[in-house]
Amino acid sequence: MAAQPVVATINYVASGPERPYYYANAHHDDRVPLNPQPMPLTDGRAQPGLLDREGFALVPHVSAVEDFTDAAQVAAIHSAEIVALLLAQTGADQVIVTSPGIVRFSEASGRAGSRDNSHPARFVHVDATAQTSAGFAARSCPEGKVAARYAHYNVWRTFSGPPQDVPLAVCDARSVGPDDLIVADAIFDPPGGPEWRFDSWVMTANPAHRWVWFPDMTRDEALIFKSSDSVRGNPAPHVAFDNPLAPAGCTPRASLEMRAVAFWFA
Repeated sequence: MAAQPVVATINYVASGPERPYYYANAHHDDRVPLNPQPMPLTDGRAQPGLLDREGFALVPHVSAVEDFTDAAQVAAIHSAEIVALLLAQTGADQVIVTSPGIVRFSEASGRAGSRDNSHPARFVHVDATAQTSAGFAARSCPEGKVAARYAHYNVWRTFSGPPQDVPLAVCDARSVGPDDLIVADAIFDPPGGPEWRFDSWVMTANPAHRWVWFPDMTRDEALIFKSSDSVRGNPAPHVAFDNPLAPAGCTPRASLEMRAVAFWFA
């Protein structure tokens, strides 16, 4: 028997006359009007997703990294692991990791905000719009190659052990309509460095959305979800949420996100 959906609060964004914007670090300066909604979340272990259908998939993945908070170790070991994983999962011709590992902590840890971009993502969003993603892909495409297709992926894992107090939920791309997405400014404000920004999407509430989560993830699992696809066009919006089933005092979530672009060449 399939598990009953869990009802959790999903922080949508209310539409309005002003363009939303949000910072990687200075969240007190965000202009993102939240519209929290109770939504049913399906257990993704009972109904597995596919990258080219729902836009996400949970896969087993054992890493040789001992400490995911060690940026040097992640760069030296994990980037190559992510390339191999995505090549195997997508059938792409080439995969390029596009950012260093992003470590995030739930608020209960006391470590959220302790390093660059380390807060959980508390409102529904897609990392970049289709137009922004096209520009990113063009800059990453190897010289002399012509891409017949590209897709941007996030690979998310938790290394704090189950259960997660603030897990990640992903939205079935097939349930998202074009009118649900609102263009927003994603502003990166690294400590000691200049700000830079690009267009992303946040999302308004729609009862048709199908939300999925994966309870009790382990460090040997990876959640892959898509933020763009030049052919299939099925990004999977995502959001961090408070787990209503997490017991009080459980180990606060710590997670690592890797971003990469896959190319299929003409």
